[in-house]
Amino acid sequence: MTQTSPPSLYAPREPVFPRRVDGFFRRFKWVIMAVTLGIYYLTPWLRWDRGPNLPDQAVLIDLAHRRFYFFWIEIWPHEFYFVAGLLIMAGLGLFLFTSALGRVWCGYACPQTVWTDLFILVERWIEGDRNARVRLHHAGWGVHKLRLRVTKWVLWLGIAVATGGAWVFYFTDAPQLARDLVTLDAAPVAYMTIAILTATTFLLGGFMREQVCIYMCPWPRIQAAMMDPDTITVAYRDWRGEPRGKGNLRKRERAAAQRAQDQIAAAGPGTARYGPTPYPDRGRAALPTDLPPVPSADTQGDCIDCMACVNVCPVGIDIRNGQQMECITCALCIDACDDVMAKIGKPRGLIDYLALSDETAERAGQPSKPLWRHILRPRTLLYTAAWALIGVALVYALFIRSAIELTVSPVRNPTYVTLSDGAVRNIYDVRLRNKQGRDATVQIGITSESALTVTLEGQGNAGATVVLPANQTILQRVYVTAAPQTEASTADMTQLRLWIEDTGTGDRASKATSFNGKDR
Repeated sequence: MTQTSPPSLYAPREPVFPRRVDGFFRRFKWVIMAVTLGIYYLTPWLRWDRGPNLPDQAVLIDLAHRRFYFFWIEIWPHEFYFVAGLLIMAGLGLFLFTSALGRVWCGYACPQTVWTDLFILVERWIEGDRNARVRLHHAGWGVHKLRLRVTKWVLWLGIAVATGGAWVFYFTDAPQLARDLVTLDAAPVAYMTIAILTATTFLLGGFMREQVCIYMCPWPRIQAAMMDPDTITVAYRDWRGEPRGKGNLRKRERAAAQRAQDQIAAAGPGTARYGPTPYPDRGRAALPTDLPPVPSADTQGDCIDCMACVNVCPVGIDIRNGQQMECITCALCIDACDDVMAKIGKPRGLIDYLALSDETAERAGQPSKPLWRHILRPRTLLYTAAWALIGVALVYALFIRSAIELTVSPVRNPTYVTLSDGAVRNIYDVRLRNKQGRDATVQIGITSESALTVTLEGQGNAGATVVLPANQTILQRVYVTAAPQTEASTADMTQLRLWIEDTGTGDRASKATSFNGKDR
């Protein structure tokens, strides 16, 4: 008995060769690609004067000094909540746009889409449009194919190196790093980062294009939860396009069927519509026994099954089969279909941005909803409100933050110290932070319901003034003392607040803590 091997669960990848298309959405994608690539490559070279002792790069992630600079905004490590808030806003923004307009992020601004478009542009420039690239793919290896492939790969590699190089410029001074890279004086981590990003860009943008969107990216599997029948997305008007035909081919089919019907009629009144010929002695050819009815021109849909929408799709799907996980809503199929409709004299919009609820209404002969009713609905309003609330909170926190800050850590070993005169002293480690580009002189004070005094280590009773260097953090030991037999010295715990004040600007900051007495 012959045993057959079980069928494979995996199929080899079928390369996708998108055809060139022109139209509104393709031109819009070119604009988006130019803007996003321009921002990515040029931003590290923008300068911003922050004064002495500070970097003049407009956007800089300074890991060595643990700072993030964005034009006039400076984020310190303890202010990471700003970054967390921006990430939350980005997530909510993605939810908002997906619920309203489908996967517009994936189709227009996703880095994978942008770099894939750029790589396909180079590929088309070197190897030709779709048909030429398909022929080259199936052709055997020779001098011509090797020359085209090597040329394409070299250009891809150049783009990938520029991509990895631009990324490392965000983490240190771009002009200086560029000189160090050329003279081989840069740190090894810079070369390793460029090499890793070059390899990933080269592979993901050149060889794994649609596979990244289909298999590696989690968003296609999440997007269904963000969408509903009122979401505007790329869709096919099935009610208008079906049944499909081939245009002139359908005309020839109708003509052939009509001629067959005329042949039956010419055989005489005794000839049946179906069945064998009743006059075999007349030398007539036997008529077919299953002639179809003459197709009516009115029953043909607008879709002529030209496959233009499939041939331009960067992930190789047929949008006429309905909503699919692989669709990135790039709208290139709309441009391709509109071009075909214009050539055959049909109105545009067979494939279009529309909501599934509108398609159902149009099928029934009812008007579709206005665009604003699709956009302004409870889900999108909720996302917008949450997004705006977080944004307002971040802006408010950004403008109310002080240029000087402190954190207080009570020293609890020992919990308190009894001095020779009977006074009780608590010790605190206070971290003072000056976020200005100049030195600041700060006065340290205390507020409490009990009588307490504050002194600094190394200053005795001379005062409580500290000079903070520009853009630095220092650790200062502070002593808080309660006189003998006072309420604070005998109480188990007394609440207090340590204050610092910039004597030059009047900016103040404070932290609450507690004072421990002897009654424990």
